[in-house]
Amino acid sequence: MDHESETTPGARATAAPEDFAVVIDARGAVTAWSAGAERLLGHGSRDVLGRPAAALLADRLPVALRRHLAAGVPWTSDLALRTRDGDRVKVQVRGTPLTDSGGAGPWVLTPAATTYQTAPTDAATAELWDLTLAQLPLPVAVYDHEARFVACNQVMSRAMGLTQEEMRGLTLWEIYPAPPLGEIDRLQRQVVRTGEMIFREEQPFRASGEVRDHAWSVYLSPLKDPAGTVLGVSAAVIDITEQYWARRRLAVLNDAGARIGSSLDVTRTTEELAEVAVTGFADFVTVDLLESVVQGHEPQPIPPGTAVQCRRTAQRSVLSGCPESVVRAGEVDVYPPGSPPAQALITGRGAHYRAGDPRLAQWSTSSPARAESMRRFGIHSVMMVPLRARGITLGVMHLLRHRTADAFGEDDLALAEEIAARAALSIDNARRYTRERHTALTLQRSLLPERLPRARAVALAHRYLPAGAGDEIGGDWFDVIALSGGRVALVVGDVVGHGVHASATMGRLRTAVRTLADADFAPDELLTRLDDLVIRLDREEGPDARRQAQEASGEVGATCLYAVYDPVAGVCDLARAGHPPPVLVTADGAVEVLDLPAGPPLGLGGLPFESARITMAQDSLLALYTDGLIETPGRDIDVGLDLLTEALRRPAADLEEVCDEVMRKVRADPPGDDIVLLLARASGLGADRVRTWQLPVDAAAVAGARRAASGQLAAWGLSELDFSTELIVSELVTNAIRYGDAPIELRLIRADVLICEVSDGSGAAPHLRRARVFDEGGRGLLLVAQVAERWGSRHTATGKTIWAEQPLPH
Repeated sequence: MDHESETTPGARATAAPEDFAVVIDARGAVTAWSAGAERLLGHGSRDVLGRPAAALLADRLPVALRRHLAAGVPWTSDLALRTRDGDRVKVQVRGTPLTDSGGAGPWVLTPAATTYQTAPTDAATAELWDLTLAQLPLPVAVYDHEARFVACNQVMSRAMGLTQEEMRGLTLWEIYPAPPLGEIDRLQRQVVRTGEMIFREEQPFRASGEVRDHAWSVYLSPLKDPAGTVLGVSAAVIDITEQYWARRRLAVLNDAGARIGSSLDVTRTTEELAEVAVTGFADFVTVDLLESVVQGHEPQPIPPGTAVQCRRTAQRSVLSGCPESVVRAGEVDVYPPGSPPAQALITGRGAHYRAGDPRLAQWSTSSPARAESMRRFGIHSVMMVPLRARGITLGVMHLLRHRTADAFGEDDLALAEEIAARAALSIDNARRYTRERHTALTLQRSLLPERLPRARAVALAHRYLPAGAGDEIGGDWFDVIALSGGRVALVVGDVVGHGVHASATMGRLRTAVRTLADADFAPDELLTRLDDLVIRLDREEGPDARRQAQEASGEVGATCLYAVYDPVAGVCDLARAGHPPPVLVTADGAVEVLDLPAGPPLGLGGLPFESARITMAQDSLLALYTDGLIETPGRDIDVGLDLLTEALRRPAADLEEVCDEVMRKVRADPPGDDIVLLLARASGLGADRVRTWQLPVDAAAVAGARRAASGQLAAWGLSELDFSTELIVSELVTNAIRYGDAPIELRLIRADVLICEVSDGSGAAPHLRRARVFDEGGRGLLLVAQVAERWGSRHTATGKTIWAEQPLPH
């Protein structure tokens, strides 16, 4: 082969190796690259396979050469090529078409024959052509019009493991009756019959003369005489093993990117990793995570020379049921110090081992079950790949081969490490999410009431359902607060947003509502003060916190519904701040969505809230809920309300059954948001449990009030409370007469506790003080506080009421 050194700076002349060979397909892409081509130009096969051949040229192709290419005829020409280092080298090469497709088919480039000073004779040309085919570094064979073997070159003979004489006159299936050669034999007959070329790519298989699997591109071309009659078929085979595995690795990476990390669940993510690895290039895969990672904690560095404890979270095999496994999913395995998986975890670097490696043998023999599994299934190659994310090792992936004949190599290790890196990031995201969700859920649970209070005047039931595992915890909440006079406050609220911030805000609002409820504010006044609190909290948090909350959920703010049921009067006062309206079911079964004034959501400020009063007779049912129950993507809110009213139309006697019925008929599955449902059935307090006396503004009325109260206690069978009740009545009535205004009223209520109330027409609030030794008064409320279990005061439309509660005797 002749070379001409160019005068251009950087040009050089070099002797091309005799095994120089390049195959270019019909698209102009390099499909085969010999070792000689790599030595000449410095480009490895990975660098050029699948890339345009034009990228290797240093100059444009000569015009005459372009005409030869278009005509599809052999040519010899000087080509200026670019080396990997950027140098230019001019070489003389021979281009031979592998088909007669008029230049559209593949070409093989080989070293040009020695340049002759005189034109060769026809015989010399034929001899050179025969030598080219015989010495072509690609398997080539020729078959006759019956698709029977005629001749082949040396490379094909070596690949088949047979001489030409042994194969002559046989069909390909008769030569080697094994897939996929049977299909190729059929295609050769098709080429003879149709006269059209066929191209086919075969997945890796092992020919009889080969020692390992190869992937091949097969070009089957008709051989025609000048009249166009098909005389036979030629088979040119190109080894595309490296290209095949490169595409396969790329497909595995694409598959990993599409399948791994579909959910924020640690176990599911590891299962996806195992599935991708088994589908891609391993026969058995296990994924073991450090115990701290499984629990959602931050893993700590592993000291060298220590045993490592991991939990098996996923495993997959080409065999059904993973019979190779010696540790079941969910169980803990301990890696001895210095074992391959322990080394991978400690060093953070992967490694591959073959059967017979002392380190692998020592690890396998440390467990009789593992040693038996490796022997029984013929496991001959193992890889240990750590799962690392953000510089932290989370676990290790084991990859084993027993069905695949080839052992793991460096390419496999690089592929496994890249997949493991992607999966580890998803696992760490899932771990962090699990920890945050657990924190938010724990916080939210701690802020919600553990159990509803027991009240004689009202029966209660509730359901609280957080959104599914794929969503963050929201700020839905509810509460039931026992008020004075046997009344009960029912609260349902929803902080817009998700996560810890929403749960913390919910906790603040719930605490504020309890504080305001203890002060006995009317529902509209309570929401007004709660609105002020939300505005103040928003200002204290500042714009950065508001922006972060808004970015997390898309919205800010809160809604609330506050209701106060009075069992003595049989009424319920309600007000709502942007919250869905409650539903009332009367004793006769009529269902009504209460048309309450909507009110603005909390946090807007400057807009009024309005209260409404409804009658709640005996056995009436009031349903309070959050929007997650009736609102869901793809369903109108009105449809959700209709489903709710239908579910409540014939309520069961047991409120728990009513809750179940509502959940079954109304909620979406899975729910898109947190759901709260609170049911309250009015029991009422009959006239026999309430006694009221009107008192004159006269000190002499105190004794009469004591006698009336004592008589009523005797009628109720509560004489044990006679002394303490007389003391409470005496002190409260005396204060009302001394410091209050008319009208003065005494009321006793027998509910779950004994309630004593004294009302007067003055709005002045009482206060507890400690009298000095020689003071004649000032000890009344102090005595009441010591005798009663609870006491307090509330403002009324006509003045105030001071009340005291005592527990009933067993």
